[in-house]
Amino acid sequence: MNPVAQSEGVDPAVLQGQLFDLWSRKELEMLRLQAVSGFSQLQDPLVGLLTMLENCPGIQKGKSSTLGQFILTEFVRWRRSHPQVTLKGLTEEEKQRLQLSALSLIIASQPGYMDPLLDIYELGTLETSRLLEHVTYLQNIGGYREAALFSMKVELQKELDMEQICVPLILLDKLPLAESYVRDHPELQKRLVRLLDSWCIPDFNLEELRRQYPLLSLSKHQTDQIQPKLLSRHIFRLMEKFNIDQSLCVNSVHKRKQDSLKFLMYKRFREKSMTEENWRDHVQVTVEGNVELQVLLVDLLVHYSELQVAAQWAKRYNVPRDRLLTGVWDTMQSLSAKQLEVNESSCPLEPWVTSQSHKLQYYQLPLARENIHFLQTLDQLQLYREAVLKPGCVVGVDMEWRAGFGTVSTQRVALIQLAVEGQVFLLDLCAHSLSHHSLTVQFIRTLLTDKNVLKLGYGTSGDFRSLVATWPELKEEPLEVKGMLDLLHVHQQLQRCWRGGSRSRSVEVREGSAEKGLSLLVQQVLGKPLDKTEQLSNWERRPLRTGQLRYAAADAYCLLDVYFILSKDPKAFGLPEDLCSISSSQPAKSVQKKFKDKKKQSTSPRQACQSSHGPAGDNQECVKGNGERQATTIAPHELRVVCDNMLQGLGRFLRCLGVDVLILENTDDHKVAAELARTEGRIILTSGQPYQSLRSQVAEGRCLTLDCSERARDQAVHVLKHFHVRLTPSDIFSRCQACNNNEYLKVSREDMTEMLNKRGLLQDNSDLHNTQVPEGWRSPDAQTFNPHCRWASRSVLDPETFRFRGGAEIQLETVPPGLLPRIPEYFICTGCGKVFWEGTHYDRVLSQFQEVLHLSDGEVSSQP
Repeated sequence: MNPVAQSEGVDPAVLQGQLFDLWSRKELEMLRLQAVSGFSQLQDPLVGLLTMLENCPGIQKGKSSTLGQFILTEFVRWRRSHPQVTLKGLTEEEKQRLQLSALSLIIASQPGYMDPLLDIYELGTLETSRLLEHVTYLQNIGGYREAALFSMKVELQKELDMEQICVPLILLDKLPLAESYVRDHPELQKRLVRLLDSWCIPDFNLEELRRQYPLLSLSKHQTDQIQPKLLSRHIFRLMEKFNIDQSLCVNSVHKRKQDSLKFLMYKRFREKSMTEENWRDHVQVTVEGNVELQVLLVDLLVHYSELQVAAQWAKRYNVPRDRLLTGVWDTMQSLSAKQLEVNESSCPLEPWVTSQSHKLQYYQLPLARENIHFLQTLDQLQLYREAVLKPGCVVGVDMEWRAGFGTVSTQRVALIQLAVEGQVFLLDLCAHSLSHHSLTVQFIRTLLTDKNVLKLGYGTSGDFRSLVATWPELKEEPLEVKGMLDLLHVHQQLQRCWRGGSRSRSVEVREGSAEKGLSLLVQQVLGKPLDKTEQLSNWERRPLRTGQLRYAAADAYCLLDVYFILSKDPKAFGLPEDLCSISSSQPAKSVQKKFKDKKKQSTSPRQACQSSHGPAGDNQECVKGNGERQATTIAPHELRVVCDNMLQGLGRFLRCLGVDVLILENTDDHKVAAELARTEGRIILTSGQPYQSLRSQVAEGRCLTLDCSERARDQAVHVLKHFHVRLTPSDIFSRCQACNNNEYLKVSREDMTEMLNKRGLLQDNSDLHNTQVPEGWRSPDAQTFNPHCRWASRSVLDPETFRFRGGAEIQLETVPPGLLPRIPEYFICTGCGKVFWEGTHYDRVLSQFQEVLHLSDGEVSSQP
């Protein structure tokens, strides 16, 4: 197999032919050795590499890699030990000739060429005009993704028309790549956001835009993404990400406010969960200064309420008569001036003590009004400062802000509640003299960083985000929070123990209870939920109503009550003695032991994971509060994920490695991922714009975003490292790549031959025995294929119909008869009937994931 050496070196075309022959026969180990030997014998390796790549076929259907990619990868590896192979020493003419030849190879049909060729041939040093010509060429052949990536890598953003690059990407549902394109270019960021906003107008014509890009072929899923509701979500996310003023995006802001009005109508008149005062406050803020929104308000009131109410608001905003729906003007004429006034009355004299029915239904704040201190000045803050910062003190911490209903990306805190035993302090951050003073910021920083003061919160990450938005100085000098116990993590541990059947304390929860979050925890521990009526209050109004003050104080003080009850007898709740030892990354010992015991049983890994972790969010021990995996390693089958439809390639790779993966179809909405994550306890893997929406629908740390510009293999490595997955050879192909099942039926060559015969799929059996087994099918010293999976007995298969109990029929027609002489054993998925056998694909996967593969002392790998 060695090439014939010539005086001037090996002929690159001959070497390429030899490599192609080995590639076709899947003799990967020999192919690698031949490539390395051949590179060293080339007279001019840089010229020879281009000659070989020019003759390599492009990507083929059903193939995940190409010969050209293999050659490039091996050349890059070989070049590390041959640093003298560079462009140095060449004349400018010779250098440019090589660079232009390399540039011509960067096309859509040859994925994986771009980075190595850019590095090897220093393409970034070419004249800008040459680089721009290639970008235009890529776009003209429909390589929009490649054009964007190439432009970014050679930094051409300032030279190109942003819309020409980004519009095709957005239409192809590759907005994350467009975001990467404008990164570090503030002006381009504004133009991108304004572009998206221009698509939010009612008469936007998508077909007219598509005609500008005739090479684009869009699926229904891709066209469905171009609608105002989804676009406005991306726009608001980008405005926050790029720090862009909302005034640049009038269309999306208007759309959000329209949606907010409709939501407010539903909460007030259909769900009846919002008080009139709260509803009125939010409506006025939403429609202020916008005639179109005021008209919409009146129209919605006609639909949701009654004509008199619609007439009152029409009068308030002087809505023109020609913009009113039928009946509103006549009603306005029939009512007196007094009747046309919007009811502005509130209940400032509402009693502090609640009604008897309220006491029976909800948790009650055990404090009199005089123990609730509303702080608006520095003097007041200084007066009570020591009560909160006293060493050994336990402080309940909560924050409130005005609900923006999607019109504000990150709300700013209006009120900070600090509860100590017997008192609650409400810091009014709407009081300018208090909120903007450095002493106030320093007080909060001191409190949050003092390890001698135990702070209690619930889902504190959202509070801290809003706090940083309120005080940017906290971002400049980041907080190092110490002594903080997030009761969300305790609640998750509590749920795990109870759902696992180990609880020793009975807790009454109403049948069909709709409580969630902190209110559910309060109900489970203290017996009654929180009254959340004031949750959507306008917390920026002053003075605050009695109901708002009572709600704010109760939200913080209940943290103390819950903590003291749990601390008094933690074992009764299935919790460890030290509640502070619980975090999102540290499961209780009892749960860890239970999980180990479950693994010893004969149930499937998937069943064991479900029974030990319970429903969605119950396996939080696998994830830290910041979304990172705990340091303890886990096996691939213990990781249960759902891949968004943008990461189908990643999903297939992870299944190949033994991870329990559900993969969304192209037609599935992104929210399906959240539903599966909640119901089956899975972690969401997504990319780009859906991340913000999906992570808000699941528990903290249950959603991971990947870089969509990375190859699926690199994404898979990132996931394995992120979650500290310990990958071994026995995990490879331990799960069916087609249906995610991890149970196989092992069938001998004789049994497979018999089944094929029964189906009439073997025409001449004598030919099988005369078939010569080709050399190099698998190396004799290759890693033994021994998958870590469940093995089914023959009793699960009907010998007449070749169907499994679940209904799947063996896909015998997919087994080539010529395969029988070489393969002694076959593995059949009991879930879908797909047939697998040991081949060189197993070796390729071992090679691809060598960097994260763990081998035991008894395992020997032939991989380099």
